[in-house]
Amino acid sequence: FEWNLIVHQWDMRYEELVTYVKEFGDACVPAKFTKNPLLGIWVVNQRNNYRKYQKVNSSCIITKNRIRLLNRIGFEWNLLGDQWDRKYEELVSYVKEF
Repeated sequence: FEWNLIVHQWDMRYEELVTYVKEFGDACVPAKFTKNPLLGIWVVNQRNNYRKYQKVNSSCIITKNRIRLLNRIGFEWNLLGDQWDRKYEELVSYVKEF
């Protein structure tokens, strides 16, 4: 019973994230997303679990399938690094244009 509840909650948050991506065009949910605070917390938890997964941490609860699902919708695992790269590319484009 307990495991099914955890799976259900993950699936529910994932669907909320899919809806967020459709509405905002990215999967960069703010940690303190006032419209849906639980989604913001969940996204932070996914990134933390992914870091544990990369370190082969036994307390990690993220699975390869969940990683695949999140990747499919453009989930950004390293938000600061990804944002920096994106802004850098925008700057390069701007400089080329002007």
